Amino acid sequence: MQTLSFPNKELCASIISLLTSIFPISLSNSTESENQVGTVEFLLLGLSDDSDLQPLLFGLFLSMYLVTLLGNLLIILAISSDSHLHTPMYFFLSNLSFTDICFISTTIPKMLVNIQRKSKTISYTDCLSQVCFGVGFAGLENFLLAAMAYDRYVAICHPLRYTVIMNLRLCVLLILLSLTISVVYALLQSLMLLRLSFCTDLEIPHFFCELVQVIKLACSDTLLNNILVYVMTSVLGGLPLLGIVFSYIKIVSSILQIPSAGRKSKAFSTCGSHLSVVSLFYGTGFGVYISSAVTDLSRKSAIASVMYSVVPPMLNPFIYSLRNRDMKKALMKIIQMSTL
Repeated sequence: MQTLSFPNKELCASIISLLTSIFPISLSNSTESENQVGTVEFLLLGLSDDSDLQPLLFGLFLSMYLVTLLGNLLIILAISSDSHLHTPMYFFLSNLSFTDICFISTTIPKMLVNIQRKSKTISYTDCLSQVCFGVGFAGLENFLLAAMAYDRYVAICHPLRYTVIMNLRLCVLLILLSLTISVVYALLQSLMLLRLSFCTDLEIPHFFCELVQVIKLACSDTLLNNILVYVMTSVLGGLPLLGIVFSYIKIVSSILQIPSAGRKSKAFSTCGSHLSVVSLFYGTGFGVYISSAVTDLSRKSAIASVMYSVVPPMLNPFIYSLRNRDMKKALMKIIQMSTL
């Protein structure tokens, strides 16, 4: 198992210099950040210090990672190979599956390599890369779920105008807008991390570099970083969630006005998979937040982070394939073709 390809030290230093020439960061912080690229190392404590549990953890997370890769790749392949699935809903689903693959690939490979090498260290560059990619892909998934909720809203509340409203141009625009906002947010958080100084005791009570945990380790002033995290998380996380809630309020209201029980059931079934994924994504996310807020036990917090960063990407393909008749047919065609 190989780690992700992170930028080398010279490239990272060049990026730091470029960013500091664009944004107002003091020269001392810039020089200090460049020096930290080759000297600072973080220690990922992981889920357990018990050496006897490491082979079990390696096998468990390797299995979860491979299941996630296979499941999401099958979803993408099924959608791309079946012309009946070339609709806005499945267009967003294929992008969600790709995002899930990228999201879990920012953390699990490094963890597996560390277990195999019996090492818990991660370099400053790799840690910063994990934060940047992790924040970016989590934000992108957030916006994709909101776009999928809007798609369901238009399909149920305005069925006659669905093909006009949800045209290819709008779908691509929603994806590009989501990607742009997520990239800008990830780069902004990474830039704010570059201004921080790190001293000693750089232990992260997780199996990957989580933004909030990295900020806690800084020995310089982190007020601006904390304000940015809470404000941007509230805005960029809250607005899509409000959009999802609003969409489903309208959807439920429209479905309840349908006189036929059969049509009601069919309308609800088209939203079942998406609603399950939304509940899993936000439910585990709020669970991590509450766990971090009410307990100081690092191990419990690390286990909660697994539920948020690993479990949803792994279960999403099962939710969509098991609850969706069209996806079942497309997957069965792929399986039949592979056995011929």
